[in-house]
Amino acid sequence: MVASDKFKGSLTAAEVAAAVGAGVRRIRPDAVVESAPVADGGDGTLAAAEAAGFVLAPVTVTGPTGAPVRTSYARRGNVAVVELADTSGLVRLPGGPDPMRASSRGAGEALAAAVDAGCRRLVLGIGGSASTDGGAGLLRGLGARLLAADGEEIADGGAGLARVARLDLTGLRSRLAGVELIVACDVDNPLTGPRGAAAVYGPQKGADDVQVRLLDGALSHWADVVAASTGADVRDNPGAGAAGGVGFAALALLGAELRSGIELVLELVDFERRLDGADLVVTGEGALDEQTLHGKAPAGVAAAAARAGIPVVAVCGVNRLDDGRLRRAGIGTAYALLDLEPDLHRCLTGGAALLERLGERIAAEHLALTKETA
Repeated sequence: MVASDKFKGSLTAAEVAAAVGAGVRRIRPDAVVESAPVADGGDGTLAAAEAAGFVLAPVTVTGPTGAPVRTSYARRGNVAVVELADTSGLVRLPGGPDPMRASSRGAGEALAAAVDAGCRRLVLGIGGSASTDGGAGLLRGLGARLLAADGEEIADGGAGLARVARLDLTGLRSRLAGVELIVACDVDNPLTGPRGAAAVYGPQKGADDVQVRLLDGALSHWADVVAASTGADVRDNPGAGAAGGVGFAALALLGAELRSGIELVLELVDFERRLDGADLVVTGEGALDEQTLHGKAPAGVAAAAARAGIPVVAVCGVNRLDDGRLRRAGIGTAYALLDLEPDLHRCLTGGAALLERLGERIAAEHLALTKETA
């Protein structure tokens, strides 16, 4: 079973699996190689859902800076999966970062489209956000109105939150009646303060020091308004600062459940059932490093395989973990492209061929020939 995340900027998760499988079969033509592309809630989540049998439903939404974005949600029965990275993510910034005005509205519009089509269980992966808007855009995409003291709608983006005076949730509540929302979230940051959405993640989205302070102040004001409206203050809850505050809006106003991204994706793709009969699991991502150990896809795959008693190896572009940390993560051995090809550019452009060679090594070292095939 090849259950890898993407190699960012180089190969999709499905391409990783295809290359590893091709290499394995050169050494073991009798091997049955199954592919289960995975993701941790960021980009690649839709692809993992589609590979697991979900059907993509195209939809056009408002991008993070207002330009229309053609995206999809994935649907199976009454369950829908929305990938915030593809609706409102950094990859959807045509003119570069816009930290003060970027919005999560498109993610809300994609969720709204799924609800209006009859879906009643929504899964939102929130990695890769381009905005620091406290989830206000998400709420507006679902039908909420955010009003200034003069009764006018505030502008999209984090800067606009400084003017919000009251909420009109009538449209949102009507749309989401009887709907369950689960958010794939792998960070525990609060909404505001030195570990908050603006301070920690704002610079990654283009905010300078002055803008970080302005955004943090706007988020604090937003949290005050929400607390006054709901009677509860969740700004300091773990995960409230995820995706520029989308976690906060989901917790405070949508009654959402926050779950580990990879655990949620593995559940959606029915991973543990698919492991039945497997002799070896190959997982991976572009870089194995400290972040891998804290809720990234390879660690989640390795944990699931360990529960089933199946050994795990990993493929990657670069491995920054020593053998001890790999073993503690449940990974027996890591095979890196840079071990075969020291030129990083060649690894990025010729990764598939190199992965096939790693697949050959994995087959030779971990899939011993049986008496019948020897």
